[in-house]
Amino acid sequence: MATTGSQPSPTDLLPLSGRGTLGVGFPARWRRGRRLPPFVIWAPALIVVLLMAMPLVYLVLRASEAGSDVWRLVFRERTATVFRNTAWLAATVATASAIIAVPLAWLTTRTDLPLRRFWATVATLPLVIPSYVGALTIIAALGPRGLVQESLAGPLGIERLPSIYGFPGAWLTLTLFTFPYVFLSVRTALVGLDPALEEASRCLGRGSWRTFFGCVLPQLRPAIATGALLSALYTISDFGVVTLLRYDVFTRAVYVQYRSSFDRSLAAALALLLVLFAIVLLLAEAAIRGRSVYHRSGAGTARRQRAIHLGRWRWPALAFCGAVLALSLLLPLAVLLYWLARGLSGGAGADRLWSSISHSITAGGLAALAAAIAALPVAVLAVRFRGRLSAAMERATYLGYALPGIVIALAFVFVGANYLTPLYQTLGLLIVAYVVRFLPQAVGAERLSLLQVSPRLEEAARTLGRSSLGAIVAVTLPLARPGMLAGAALVFLTVMKELPITLLLSPIGFDTLATDIWSATGSGSFAEAAVPALTLIAISALPTVLASVRGGRSIDRPALPSAPAMRQ
Repeated sequence: MATTGSQPSPTDLLPLSGRGTLGVGFPARWRRGRRLPPFVIWAPALIVVLLMAMPLVYLVLRASEAGSDVWRLVFRERTATVFRNTAWLAATVATASAIIAVPLAWLTTRTDLPLRRFWATVATLPLVIPSYVGALTIIAALGPRGLVQESLAGPLGIERLPSIYGFPGAWLTLTLFTFPYVFLSVRTALVGLDPALEEASRCLGRGSWRTFFGCVLPQLRPAIATGALLSALYTISDFGVVTLLRYDVFTRAVYVQYRSSFDRSLAAALALLLVLFAIVLLLAEAAIRGRSVYHRSGAGTARRQRAIHLGRWRWPALAFCGAVLALSLLLPLAVLLYWLARGLSGGAGADRLWSSISHSITAGGLAALAAAIAALPVAVLAVRFRGRLSAAMERATYLGYALPGIVIALAFVFVGANYLTPLYQTLGLLIVAYVVRFLPQAVGAERLSLLQVSPRLEEAARTLGRSSLGAIVAVTLPLARPGMLAGAALVFLTVMKELPITLLLSPIGFDTLATDIWSATGSGSFAEAAVPALTLIAISALPTVLASVRGGRSIDRPALPSAPAMRQ
């Protein structure tokens, strides 16, 4: 049985003998009634946290140079408006993403929805479309003079559609291209939940709806919170969408401040406000997630998940899945193919395409590997050695994702040019900047996967003579491999699409697909942008499909045994 209340678990009461000097010198608060983290776990985690703090240190130093002008900037009316816009956009995008993702994940894992594996796979594919490319296609299709208006002008005489610029366009675009973050987290959690609790709920006379809201949804709270947090952090750090759709948020304000003034200290002050906003999001996510654990408490026997029959709701469910697919995937692809056809008819070429493909895959693969390795000690520390310090270290890793890419890039430009001159404009420094920017994706996926591995398995390994570290390496990591692969895949996808960091830190001549797209769209050559954009989508689709397939078992496979233990 799982422990309840505030009593320590059996793991917490194990003696600390036999662990050598791995934990010597670690803070005393971690030793009170808890197992001591090995040195090879907390030391790398501390290094990762210090690296993540480097852009923040840069911002503080820069902002301090502004003197009293900082307060005039912070308390002016436009700053308050930008803050309200940023908060409203992040909240609405995260909420809409959860509203789309939760039923979509439930339909593709727990029901007899036709082609559910197909829908589960294509639901992740919007991640492969860069948000700025998505914004361009939304403008081209749904803008006042877009392709939809042109198709309606003849039969219906519609000369102009309502403007999509501002909040409506930014909200729609960011929702369509960030809801897969929530979908992946929720689907992974759903396929890991034991159906025994749901079966018990139905045996007590509760129907499917009451079982879902009373039994399933509370267990999905950490997954929804993690996915919504990533969606909100992506929203507040996005630059391309809000710039193209002309909606004033912090990222656009920081960029304008950088471009309009030689003094970057005021822009750093605005970026610090964005960091404070990210901290508020992290605290809110922690409150929603709570301190519950969701692993299984016993060995049990494997069982199959019974599909819920949709009956007359099958066609509305298919219509819902089809609408999401059409808006988030088919519409952007149709616009890009239209541009491609126009480009080919006009003789547009694809110069340097193979070189850009090679550079994008190299940078994405190295960054994904480095992020997966860097996130591992942080995730293990947060899940297996709970405490205030480990929780603070985990949350600190999310700060890099809350900063605009241009701010992180400028921080590394400053450090590279002044202190790490041999590394300046090298692939190594570029990879480190990518890791700082996208480490939260790997941490979130690995943490969620570790939460569903029972610590009793490690206890059994330690009783057989293995050390704490040996038990984690031999038992926990193989079971948490799906989360590691999913996190690495997410980092690979986002690195392939990253623009500001690549523009400012890439070695000379290191053009990627993202930089080719931005250069073409900046000059108005949309036909030339279609070739690298479609290539980027095709390359990114493969790891997305693999992550979707390997991220969890479908209902046709037996679920893991026994019921999850929930401890507050």
